[in-house]
Amino acid sequence: MKQLREIRENEKILIQYLLQLLELDVQNYPLPEMVDEYEGGKMGSISLGGDVDAYAGDLIQVEYIDSDQTPVVITLTRDSHGKLLDLDFWKTDFSRLITYPTPDRLILNKTL
Repeated sequence: MKQLREIRENEKILIQYLLQLLELDVQNYPLPEMVDEYEGGKMGSISLGGDVDAYAGDLIQVEYIDSDQTPVVITLTRDSHGKLLDLDFWKTDFSRLITYPTPDRLILNKTL
């Protein structure tokens, strides 16, 4: 069962920054008002409401070093309908995200 909540301002800022890195017009990728947290929000991953059955790949992947010095891989994905699908966080030791990343702390990993 989905546990929807309002998208947070820091999530909006992060997603908009990632789209800007890709030189994509943020107007073409509207952010939902409500999101669904994966794993109860443990690592920070959220569903942006795209079609989960129509995954069309990763848009961008960046890295972040959490305040406990553990690397975190952040991936923005899309569906085949051109909508944002997920903002996925993977903390390499599978522990809880301590500090939410800000754009100035991101390390560009690869653009897909």
